[in-house]
Amino acid sequence: MSGILEGKRILITGVLMESSIAFHAAKLAQEQGAEIILTAFPRPTLTERIAKKLPKPVKVLELDVTNQEHLDGLAEKVRAELGGLDGVVHSIGFAPQDALGGVFLDTPWESVSTAMHVSAYSLKSLTMACLPLMEHGGAVVGLTFDAQFAWPQYDWMGPAKAALEATSRYLARYLGEKDIRCNLVSAGPLGSMAAKSIPGFSQLADTWNERSPLKWDISDPEPAGRGVVALLSDWFPKTTGEIVHVDGGLHAIGA
Repeated sequence: MSGILEGKRILITGVLMESSIAFHAAKLAQEQGAEIILTAFPRPTLTERIAKKLPKPVKVLELDVTNQEHLDGLAEKVRAELGGLDGVVHSIGFAPQDALGGVFLDTPWESVSTAMHVSAYSLKSLTMACLPLMEHGGAVVGLTFDAQFAWPQYDWMGPAKAALEATSRYLARYLGEKDIRCNLVSAGPLGSMAAKSIPGFSQLADTWNERSPLKWDISDPEPAGRGVVALLSDWFPKTTGEIVHVDGGLHAIGA
C-alpha cells in the first residue's frame, strides 16, 4: 500500500535532534513515500549526524535563512538533488536570550528584530526561495506555538509567532493562484532544542499537565510530526491559511 506522500519531494528545515518535530516529520515523510532533503544552520554536521537515524539516507544543505546568498542559491542545489519540490517544512525559530525568560519590557530592538527575522520573515523568504521548484503547486507547512496568549517566559517569541501566523495567512492569499497552500501546525510544548533555550520552560509545560483535555507528553513529538505530514499530503487539497492545533486540545479550553 502506497503512503500518503508517495512520489512527493519535500524540503525540511530544523532537524536538530531526534526530539525535534522536524525529525519526526522527516521520518514519517520518508515512511509515507516522500523523497526529502534537509537544510541546517549553523551546524550542518550536527544535522548530518542526526539524519543517519532516518529510514533512508538524505542530503543536508547549509541554509541560513537570513543570508540572501544562501537563499538565492537554494533552488539550484535542490533541483540538482530532487528535480523540484512538492512541499516545504518551515521549522525555524530563534530569539536571543535577552528576548526570553521574563525580560519582555527590557528587550532591545536589535534582539526583537533578530527574533522576527529568523522566526517569522523567514517563512516568506524560504517559501520564495523554493517557489521556482513548485511549478505544479505544493504545500508549505510551518510550526507555531499558539500566539493568541501571552505565555509565561516566552516573551518576544510570542509576537514573533503572531507575525509568523499572519505571514502564513498572507502567503496563503498570494500563492493560492499558483496552487500553493500554506498552513501551520500549532504544537503543544515539547522538550526540544527550542524549548531548552527558554528559561523557565517547565512553568510553561505545567499548564498542559493541569489543563489539556487529552494527556500531553512533552517527550513525544510524533503527533505534531503527523500533523505536518498530513498537511503536506493531498488529503487537505483545499485547506490553506489554516492553523491546525496539535496540542491535546488546550487551545479550546478556557481558564
